[in-house]
Amino acid sequence: MTRKHFITFILIITNTLAVLPQAGRGVYRFLDLPVSSRMAAIGGTNVSLRDNDVNFAFVNPALLTGETDGVIGLNMANYLSDIKFGTAVYGHNFGEKNFMSIGVQYVDLGKFDGRDVLDVEQGTFTAKDMALYVSYARPLNRFFSVGATFKPIVSAYEQYTSVGAAFDAGVSYKDSTGLFSAGLVVRNAGLQLKGYYPDEDGSQHREPLPLDIQLGVSKKFAHAPFRFSLTLHNLQRWDLSYVTDNKKQTNLDGTTTLHSISAVDMAFRHAVFGVEFVPSNNFYLALGYNHRRHQEMVVSGFKSMAGFSFGGGVKLYKFHVGFGMTQYQVGNYAYQFSISTALDEFKNL
Repeated sequence: MTRKHFITFILIITNTLAVLPQAGRGVYRFLDLPVSSRMAAIGGTNVSLRDNDVNFAFVNPALLTGETDGVIGLNMANYLSDIKFGTAVYGHNFGEKNFMSIGVQYVDLGKFDGRDVLDVEQGTFTAKDMALYVSYARPLNRFFSVGATFKPIVSAYEQYTSVGAAFDAGVSYKDSTGLFSAGLVVRNAGLQLKGYYPDEDGSQHREPLPLDIQLGVSKKFAHAPFRFSLTLHNLQRWDLSYVTDNKKQTNLDGTTTLHSISAVDMAFRHAVFGVEFVPSNNFYLALGYNHRRHQEMVVSGFKSMAGFSFGGGVKLYKFHVGFGMTQYQVGNYAYQFSISTALDEFKNL
């Protein structure tokens, strides 16, 4: 794939998918949660880092490599209000140019007390989401790789269930020095096959999936152990504001307040920044900043690190262990833990 063909591919994908359901306004939003502690630490998403981390295939399947063969990754998180979520993935290659992985992403919202309209107890119920990831990647040459993922999705909230299917398609580039990499991915393109409830005419009430077009770059210094990443998300939609933003709100005293977001602020809401300190392949420290999360979660009058995240990882014996922490609001943190290993590590035991 030449540079001209790559640019043409980006333009075709961007213009074609601009007319599809917009991100941030659909079902199965758990697909946007960080898939590993490292991903959480560098801001929540990254589509450009091609350094043999099998967990990154959840976000961009083109990031699978020859070195993700036989690697197992397990990730779990303690989210807000004791919500649990996590992922598990296994990479397996067929030959030298066929890279595959299979994984699962889940969210367990916990157990709830059921009550009817008269406040009479109706027992307990659970709420869970799950998606299966089947990914395939193939190098085009020594610089470019392409990949795709098929994702069946099941969601069950009490008596309400939904089934969907989503697809990811990605491209990854890495230069000859190995210091610069880039990625482009179209995530969660698909449809809801079965809605949670029917419409008045008896047909399925279907909602759009959280489509997300992401473009990212990563750069590591040749003579310093630092790597910087920039990921742009929701490129198919400029306006990421909610209903109350950019509109007049009437206050209790009769006055009005205009909620507005400047063009510069809106542009930064599409950006996620990450920096890693990587003195070796067996240790890293990471810091991330998600401007959209910061602007939406910060509370006026309170000191908050909303939007910031950090973490680290180290290789212990034959296992890579990682930890990530993200603050969403004052006093509300999400903690994420990861462990991965390559099965080849145990062949000589």
